[in-house]
Amino acid sequence: MESNDTIAALSTAAGIGAIAVARLSGLEALPIADSIFSGKTKLAAAASHTAHYGIVSDGQDVLDEVVATVFRAPNSYTGEDIVEFSTHGSLFIQQGLLELLIRRGARMATAGEFTKRAFLNGKMDLSQAEAVADLIESESYAAHATAMQQMRGGYSKEIASLRERLIEFAALVELELDFSDQDVEFADRERLRELLFGIRKMLRGLIDSFSLGNAIKNGIPVTIAGAPNVGKSTLLNALLGEERAIVSHIPGTTRDAIEDRITISGLSFRFIDTAGLRFTDDFVEKIGIERAYQKIGESAIVIYMADATGNPENELSSFLSFLERYPEKRVVAVLNKTDENPQGISGFPPDAVRISARTGYGLDALRDRLIGFVSVEDISGKVIVTNVRHYQALLRAEEAVKAVEKGLSEGIPGDLLAVDIRAATYWMSEISGSAITDQSVLQAIFSRFCIGK
Repeated sequence: MESNDTIAALSTAAGIGAIAVARLSGLEALPIADSIFSGKTKLAAAASHTAHYGIVSDGQDVLDEVVATVFRAPNSYTGEDIVEFSTHGSLFIQQGLLELLIRRGARMATAGEFTKRAFLNGKMDLSQAEAVADLIESESYAAHATAMQQMRGGYSKEIASLRERLIEFAALVELELDFSDQDVEFADRERLRELLFGIRKMLRGLIDSFSLGNAIKNGIPVTIAGAPNVGKSTLLNALLGEERAIVSHIPGTTRDAIEDRITISGLSFRFIDTAGLRFTDDFVEKIGIERAYQKIGESAIVIYMADATGNPENELSSFLSFLERYPEKRVVAVLNKTDENPQGISGFPPDAVRISARTGYGLDALRDRLIGFVSVEDISGKVIVTNVRHYQALLRAEEAVKAVEKGLSEGIPGDLLAVDIRAATYWMSEISGSAITDQSVLQAIFSRFCIGK
């Protein structure tokens, strides 16, 4: 794969639609486009960011009437000359246009190659490029907001600024080595300590945001737990608005975890229905119960359901035992079937959400309780880490910064201190991509993009 090739791909989703867009980028984008396009103006002579009506044809065979939009280097998405053809959404036209472009000298783009070229041509750093994929995949307000924040620079600009200041200190510390016989210090150690403290505080804040960011990106995991027949599957179906889980009066019907996602007030929640928690001799049901406990451990929130028509002592005892087992877990106590027993259960938490999963009573109150854990206002405008690669780089950068602080306190020689500072700057550079030279790493990152982006 050559970066000076001219690449082509559909930028719209596969399938029939009103309009399809094919994108062409590279040194020969304009000549190749002109070889199949006929309009009032040659595209090679057109100004940047202009649209032109015409026809696409192969000799005498007209393929379609199109609008061709020209973006000239370096003021384009990729930093190269780009032509985008907006055609009618026929599959025949889409395929015919791509075949024409390839026959005239272009090649099919690989996954994410347009955005990869944008990164390589300095149009965006790597964290911003990765945010493009997150933006395309966003299914909720929160996921969209965090992706937009990162795509606009987010924390990468702040990290880049701090990194540059660290590099200056590294250069001064290394300069001291040339004057080691004169016992001079060019790098103010106290200012370096202050800078390191600020960097470590910022890194820790970003690291701590990852658990929330990961939940926003993939859906906040919420496990529905409780004894058999308390209405867990009925609740899942009611929240989803469809018959997703089998509902039966027979205890132990649910034997495996069932998952699905919905968006509530701009936040994506991943609800997990699990096997009823009880002692059983059934081998398969035991496996389901083990998985239920596993899902509970992995969840950010647990909805613990009790049956308002059940044995009060057993229901209360089971709930209290559950709280003892998961003292740090965010638990929402839910009392179901209150339409059959409005009195509820004596001793059950007074703040328990009272619902009827069968009739839908109380579900709005349950949704409000869930979004109360993570409000959209807490996300808007804040920098939140959602990328695993960034999270790992931040952890390593924090370790390196701690090593520099330890070296300062122990008075280690300047050459060793400079090594630790360089390590810190390296891991901070990993986020923006300026420290990545391995093409296989870049290929792995961009391979998750769709072709045409």
